[in-house]
Amino acid sequence: VEETVTVDLSNTYLDWAERNMRQNGFVFEILFMDASDATLMKRYKESRRVHPLATPEDNRIESGIRREREILTAMKKQADYIIDTSKLLTRELKEEIDRIFVQNGEYNNLIVSIVSFGFKHGIPADADLVFDVRFLPNPFYIDELKYLTGLDKGVQDYVMSFPEAGQFLDRLEDMLHFLIPNYIKEGKYQLVVAIGCTGGKHRSVTLANELYGRMKDKGNYGLTLSHRDVK
Repeated sequence: VEETVTVDLSNTYLDWAERNMRQNGFVFEILFMDASDATLMKRYKESRRVHPLATPEDNRIESGIRREREILTAMKKQADYIIDTSKLLTRELKEEIDRIFVQNGEYNNLIVSIVSFGFKHGIPADADLVFDVRFLPNPFYIDELKYLTGLDKGVQDYVMSFPEAGQFLDRLEDMLHFLIPNYIKEGKYQLVVAIGCTGGKHRSVTLANELYGRMKDKGNYGLTLSHRDVK
């Protein structure tokens, strides 16, 4: 026997379902995974699938995403945890879920993404905070360092040999420790900290790595690191 069940995914239904489960003694937490419209568009195009909520008239992914957000508004507000997956690798998403549900760590729904980049390739479009480290001497003009990157120890030692590099990191770390709790309080889910030098290979990569090392495991927020232009 085949039975077709139509589920009304309206906010009213979701609200009723949650209340009903709690009233019947179910203990649960809601994890809401979100992503930017641009990221969702990219994922749908890569999978070559049409959004199931796209209107029959235009069959566009954008309209489906817009309707989906409207339907899930109440559920997002009721969620215990919200993870913005826009910039997360599968491994990083697994680490965040593990931190919440296995380690039972405190979690404030904020993912801080540290990104290195080169100004000659343009500032990252999604950057919230942009820092220019071109005030430091450029390893590009040192013959033995020119074709290395900030992922190599020689470049790292050279960049960090200047006192200004450490002083910059001290001030930046202090500022972020001040800003992050306020961003959390305002309900921000994604903070992109972009550090740029000329080509995005030496100084910015070194300082992004150093900042990540200083901030890792020091707060109740997610932390990721990427180097946009290192290759």
